[in-house]
Amino acid sequence: MVITHHGGQCFKVTFGNLTLAFDPISKKSTLPPVRFGADIALVSRNHSDMNGIEEVTYGDTVPFAITGPGEYERAGVTVQGFLTKSKFPTSHKATQGAVASDGHINTVYAVSLEDMTLVHLGALADKELSQDAREGIGEIDILFVPIGGNGVLAPADAHALAVSLAPKVIIPMHYDDASLRAFLKEEGSEAEKMEKLTIKKKDAAAKDGAIIVLTP
Repeated sequence: MVITHHGGQCFKVTFGNLTLAFDPISKKSTLPPVRFGADIALVSRNHSDMNGIEEVTYGDTVPFAITGPGEYERAGVTVQGFLTKSKFPTSHKATQGAVASDGHINTVYAVSLEDMTLVHLGALADKELSQDAREGIGEIDILFVPIGGNGVLAPADAHALAVSLAPKVIIPMHYDDASLRAFLKEEGSEAEKMEKLTIKKKDAAAKDGAIIVLTP
């Protein structure tokens, strides 16, 4: 399995001939849009930073789109989506004013493939996951966690939740330099930094909560 970061909350996961895209960035975002083909696209939040399904529709490749809670199966990949909340703004215009206080729908995804479980928390604002989500997710090999505040988890809350979920590997997302430094300060150690992560089940098992920063 190879994982690369494409900015914001967008990650490309390839294994064999299949490609997954978590939160692909659309052309309407102020972030650089992605441009690659995906077989499965997962969207946690209906926001231009995260809902660019058309950007991972490339050539003859049209992704199987997953855009909310539920159970899904495609090409040997099993996906569970759990309903949570985000306070991330509905538009970039909204970022200039107050963030919505009542929250918006966010989906946490647990993806099972190659005998590994990947959990992508999306634009999560909740400091804890529901009991149903915790029981449904089970043991986590790789956790993608937002740490940048402004409607998603703040660094300290993100670190506390990540530690409580006890993943083998923690990959921060949705951050700037300041929030990344704050997150690593909570951990009290340096993170591994790399352009891509190539990992198998046995590799993950040896990590024991390691933080890996994938540079976009």
